[in-house]
Amino acid sequence: DPCVYCSNPTRNQKIVCVGEEPTNIAAVEKTRHFNGVYHVLHGSFSPLHGVGPEQLRIGNLISRVAGGQIEEVILATNFTAQGEATAHALSEIFKRKGLTVTRLARGVPVGSELEFVDLGTIAHALADRRQT
Repeated sequence: DPCVYCSNPTRNQKIVCVGEEPTNIAAVEKTRHFNGVYHVLHGSFSPLHGVGPEQLRIGNLISRVAGGQIEEVILATNFTAQGEATAHALSEIFKRKGLTVTRLARGVPVGSELEFVDLGTIAHALADRRQT
């Protein structure tokens, strides 16, 4: 059943933000910078724990996208090994279908000082930099 966000006719039904858990969606919603709809996978790939595509709500997402209304899929999975693997697999699926696929940016947290930011975050921020 659609959630309160997805059933709201004033939201942009052409953009779906995909998260691992409802808490991911709540975090995005709190920003008040997204007016699309959501899809919760209820987990991420974890082969060590026996979690593959069949255990997640990926089939539901593919069916939803097949309806033809969705133009962009925003991958908002966690930046863990499992979340990255899940995002990569979904990206491949939806790019083949001709959709725009985007991923949440990674980088230096707002209000932080570079000397206290971990090297992995700085490396991603450099790789994902954009022109101002």
